[in-house]
Amino acid sequence: MHWLARLVVIVGGNALALWLANLWVPNFILSNNWIAIVIIALILAILNFLLKPILTLVLGPVIVLTLGLGVLIVNGIILYLLPIVANYIDILHGSISIVGIPALFFATLIVSVINFFIHLAL
Repeated sequence: MHWLARLVVIVGGNALALWLANLWVPNFILSNNWIAIVIIALILAILNFLLKPILTLVLGPVIVLTLGLGVLIVNGIILYLLPIVANYIDILHGSISIVGIPALFFATLIVSVINFFIHLAL
């Protein structure tokens, strides 16, 4: 698949995952502006591209010991960093916030499952 089409599918899937997390997770707050959601999904894709290999390498023993469930820790760290990075961009300031560990956990589950199926299809 062409790299641009893959990028569009990944960003669209991330936007869908963030929107579903906003609907289903109580303390996960996301803006209703679709342009902001797409930009936040693009930031999530960039964080996944840049940080996921490094965090997977560092937390490799934990991932092996937990039989792969440690990947949820990696995804949780990336999702935890998402509002921090998004707040540094002026047009996205306050567009996303995750309040509390349970909201982070359940949002991580939703985003991880959707990303798993998207990467399985690609």
